[in-house]
Amino acid sequence: MSAIFVTATGTDVGKTFVTAGLIRHWRAAGRQVDAIKPVMTGFDMSEAEGSDAGVLLKALGRPVALDGIERISPWRYAAPLSPDIATRREGRTLPYDKLIEFTRRAIATAGDTLLIEGVGGAMVPLDDRHTVLDWMAVFDVPLLVVTGTYLGTLSHTLTCLDVLGRRKLSIKALVVNESPNSSVTLDDTVTTLKHFVSAPIVPLRWRPNATAYKPIAELL
Repeated sequence: MSAIFVTATGTDVGKTFVTAGLIRHWRAAGRQVDAIKPVMTGFDMSEAEGSDAGVLLKALGRPVALDGIERISPWRYAAPLSPDIATRREGRTLPYDKLIEFTRRAIATAGDTLLIEGVGGAMVPLDDRHTVLDWMAVFDVPLLVVTGTYLGTLSHTLTCLDVLGRRKLSIKALVVNESPNSSVTLDDTVTTLKHFVSAPIVPLRWRPNATAYKPIAELL
């Protein structure tokens, strides 16, 4: 069994988009794959189909129902904010120890491949003491880092990779996911990043075809 943690340089750069694409790719190849998205913010059950958990469940070939959402995303908050702020607004907490236990159990019981999707970017606070980085650092699993091509992504990406490197986390690949309507091209973004990044870089164009995930899957 292999587990991969999917993280990003920030929010809304395509973590779920990439995770779902890999699930579909591996399922089409006959590989057993599962996914969890333990923490979600901005969740509304009336719009569950379009939520991150809903997208993952559909990619896994499962119905988008409450029991399925609870199985892969046990901690859900309504405000589309970082978990520490979202929980404060609801008068709730995110139990970090239980999050670690849930993730560890999912890794131990998974089949061929488990994709663990984080929340927001790599340094997003989970509570008053822990970030997504702390969560990832608990487990000896490789990372798939997703970034975009929006203006500002170069600094965000290099900063994120520097932080991950300081914690000695294994980065299997950097996926540069083309941002819609960006003033910066995918090719220009990748060309610049190649001067500074040692991990393999995989460009992913907006609305990729069915074979677009093969280069990513081969690195994992």
